[in-house]
Amino acid sequence: MYLELRYLLTECNDEGKYTAVEYDRDTYLSNRHVRADGSDRDVDEIRGPAVFLEQRGSLFSHDVVTCVRCLSWPPQAADWPTRHRNCDWPDSATVDRVVNNGCDVVHVAHRQCRQHEWMSKYQWRLSFSRAEIVLLNSWMPVQQIVYHMLRVFMKTERLTDSADNSGADKLSNYHIKTLMLWACEMKLRMWWTQNFSVVKISVELLHSLAVWLTGGHCPHYFINDCNLIDTSFDLFTRKMIVSRLMSITKSWLSLWFIKNYVQKCSQHCPHNLSRLFNDSTGLQNAISAVVDWILSSPLTDAWDMLVAHRNAIVNMTSLISKCSGRYIGG
Repeated sequence: MYLELRYLLTECNDEGKYTAVEYDRDTYLSNRHVRADGSDRDVDEIRGPAVFLEQRGSLFSHDVVTCVRCLSWPPQAADWPTRHRNCDWPDSATVDRVVNNGCDVVHVAHRQCRQHEWMSKYQWRLSFSRAEIVLLNSWMPVQQIVYHMLRVFMKTERLTDSADNSGADKLSNYHIKTLMLWACEMKLRMWWTQNFSVVKISVELLHSLAVWLTGGHCPHYFINDCNLIDTSFDLFTRKMIVSRLMSITKSWLSLWFIKNYVQKCSQHCPHNLSRLFNDSTGLQNAISAVVDWILSSPLTDAWDMLVAHRNAIVNMTSLISKCSGRYIGG
């Protein structure tokens, strides 16, 4: 999209009043990356819509995403608030909140236009980050846990890039988020809660992602005619990822999470607990011991963050305990 400049506002006194001068027609706001201090010096590195800045004289660096707030819901997503939903998610109150928050635009041109002299400087991308935050916060704990597990798996297996963007030339965390949003809308509540197996749910969603990749179509959650996978996504790479995703079974994924996630998390526990994970036959007892330890741990400064997320951790370890007990040994 393009942002047309209409008026230049100049503050004329201390009372907050402004004078307005109308711009000439066809004057657009540039998407040029600038530094956090507003200067137009060269940035250190561009990462999609973000700019990586090395803080001068500081040990810390940071990413900055410049955005323009749009107070109204974009017409490109006009069908989203009113489309029919069989599973009652999101509910009407959540939809209203999302729409009333509007959206943002971030300064990055479409990948196919980045070599164009004019378009590369003036194109902006719609961002639904505000809407996504509201929707993710409305998820049930099991949905939040599955989303976390999928992201950990895809990143650890190097099936996604590290940036959370909606580029269609590779698989990213945005595709995982889109997969989850569609699943939450299309799947009945009992699908998430009936068996209470996060591994089974994760396997089915990974297979659904493989189907999207096979067909070369990942539908944007908010915009009907937007495909997050296009011809710039290398066909050979897509087929390789599809093959890996379709080969995943419940028993294999259970063991993967035990080895690559649960056991690594156990290293932060006291030694008498972490050593319990060396014996896979006692896995369920080991996880139960960790849950008991978390619930009985005294509050200390080091545990502030853990305590803040205690319920999520307990839910996650309990869920993994149930699914691992079911699928250990095939």
